[in-house]
Amino acid sequence: MKLQELFSGPRPTPIPSCSIPQGMRLLVLAPHPDDFDAIGITLRFFRDNGNQIFLAVLSTGASGVEDTFCTPLTEETKSKVREQEQRRSCQFFGLQDKHLDFVQLSEDHDGHILKSHENLKQIRRCVHEIRPTIVFLPHGNDTNACHRHTCSMFMSVASEADFPLAAFFNKDPKTISMRYDLYTAFGSEEAEWKAALLRFHSSQHQRNLNTRGKGFDERILELNRQIAAACPGDQEFAEAFECLFWG
Repeated sequence: MKLQELFSGPRPTPIPSCSIPQGMRLLVLAPHPDDFDAIGITLRFFRDNGNQIFLAVLSTGASGVEDTFCTPLTEETKSKVREQEQRRSCQFFGLQDKHLDFVQLSEDHDGHILKSHENLKQIRRCVHEIRPTIVFLPHGNDTNACHRHTCSMFMSVASEADFPLAAFFNKDPKTISMRYDLYTAFGSEEAEWKAALLRFHSSQHQRNLNTRGKGFDERILELNRQIAAACPGDQEFAEAFECLFWG
């Protein structure tokens, strides 16, 4: 069966209704520490299905840490804060440490991932070393430069891959628009688990409280409520994905 046929059906189709082989390997290309956690319910479904999950965090995320959050105020300190937050969230999730890779692509002076030949090579390395069936990453139609550049470079890698590959582009609060092909609905009990996962990113939780008046967990779950309203069924929350297939 072709990979695309595993996820066929009316759009949007719930991911849990698909017959997914345990042998499928998943790679999360996360432009920032915490992009993994934003789709934690879907990833938990695949984890419980027996699929191996690998995470490549592509940037330090230091630019997202406010100066008041930690001392001394250095880029190295901020980078370590973000890395520790991601490690703790992955431990809570149950991701093996050997499946977690901090790639640290080169960035511009604003902390955005550069669209460059060297960064493209690093993303190619991540994909070809893991040889995943599915790659999860934020959608490229997004106001965030890191999301756009990661998506663009991954598309170049995917177009030349010599193995079947699918991309599941997830909706983020900064996504401008996207098609809903697949979704994972969830209720209040799972939302509490996801909120706990998101709060491991303390620097982002505090920054959201300071700048938006709501925590990081509330911001993501608010998006999940909006997604659920546009999907079939009566669940309160959902994560949504637009899909592309190669090979």
